[in-house]
Amino acid sequence: MGNQLVWENRFNIGVDFIDREHKKLFTIMNRLFAFSEQEDKSPWVCQEVIKYFKDHALKHFAEEEAYMATIYYKDLDMHRHLHEDFRLRMLPSLEKELEQTRYDKDAIDHFLGVCAGWLIGHTLTEDQAIVKESGTNKWVNLLPEEERIVLRQVIIRLLKDMFCLESRIVSECYGGEKFGNGIYYRLLYVTESGEQQEIILVFEEKLLLNTVGKIIGNESEKLDVMLMNAARYTARQFVERIKEYFPDNEKRSIRGENLLTFEQFERTFERQLPQHSLLFDTGAGYFAYCAMTPRKVKGTNEPSIRAENAMEEVQKYLLKNEEANNSRKKKLLVVDDSDVVLQALKRLLEKDYQVTLAKSGVAAIRCMTLEEPDLVLLDYNMPVCDGAQVLEMIRSETEFADVPVIFLTGRVDKSSISKIIPLKPAGYMLKSEKPAEIKRNIDAFFEGKSAGIS
Repeated sequence: MGNQLVWENRFNIGVDFIDREHKKLFTIMNRLFAFSEQEDKSPWVCQEVIKYFKDHALKHFAEEEAYMATIYYKDLDMHRHLHEDFRLRMLPSLEKELEQTRYDKDAIDHFLGVCAGWLIGHTLTEDQAIVKESGTNKWVNLLPEEERIVLRQVIIRLLKDMFCLESRIVSECYGGEKFGNGIYYRLLYVTESGEQQEIILVFEEKLLLNTVGKIIGNESEKLDVMLMNAARYTARQFVERIKEYFPDNEKRSIRGENLLTFEQFERTFERQLPQHSLLFDTGAGYFAYCAMTPRKVKGTNEPSIRAENAMEEVQKYLLKNEEANNSRKKKLLVVDDSDVVLQALKRLLEKDYQVTLAKSGVAAIRCMTLEEPDLVLLDYNMPVCDGAQVLEMIRSETEFADVPVIFLTGRVDKSSISKIIPLKPAGYMLKSEKPAEIKRNIDAFFEGKSAGIS
């Protein structure tokens, strides 16, 4: 999934009322984010908007299911099951976390990330399959309900026995959505007949630090090779314990193990159907257990970890993650009510920068939490909530206080500019400048210069 709730044309499935309601759900979540960031009233407003979101989702699910019944959609029962999983498990779990943490930033990020990922993934896969004969329902091979119930009970019991964690199920149809900083660990099993099954365990980094890390006396706030290797062997024992409850007719042996990036995990999830895919909130971080349907395969492209190369492969994995974080493109958030301006600036800057677009002050505040931009380019003359008001909202949030903001304006109005000087903008640029000059000014800003920026 993307890190912002922006509706795209590819989300349309071609059924007007469904497309309309999907857009509405996105809008409600954006409102939830915007209001929850207002410290003086966030708990009350969050509660009200969450209730509105739930009521609207429930109504939409019922209408969508009724429509599927009228067209005799063959996967209606499974589609209904996915709706129920979201409504009865995922939402209550996320609500509980919000209440327990008094709506702190991490809990809000979890809520937005998981719900946004679910909505986008569900819209692009299961909902698209309603109207496309070629659509694929990736949940058709799930284990029977009785086995799924036993499996989640076993996992909750093991998490308690091994790590003293009181866990709760967030979803039994986890679709591979990104949550926090994840570690993706894959075990490959092969049967005597040559079928291979992949089991992927997804750990939020802080979960490993709070469990295995504490057991081995690791006091660092970063993952290291020793902790990762301890986590690998703990994870293998965890999987073996689960397998004891579900003995196979065929003998299975471990063929290999890998540490995956999120992109590799996404590709694995896209090309295979899950037998079960469960997401848990352990109280110390999120955890997912995914087992893919057995299939005939020739192998994988990812390097397998073996005894002779384990230290090297784990070190390379940790360095790759660290380099990815350190070498990422600078993030720009461009805020303007004009689609023409937004797209022009995106084309101008996206080669060298990671560009996020927002059309309003509310959307800008949402994007700032999800994207954590290095610089905001903010239109000064916007309707409803102008640039000065948006900057004031940004400066009122502690975590945004030091994010530089440069105004984009069509004219230099000294009386207006004087009003925002106390809010400490990094400067302003004229929209009438040539594109090359705007690009040069942005580059100069990140090089510690102020050329061309007033």
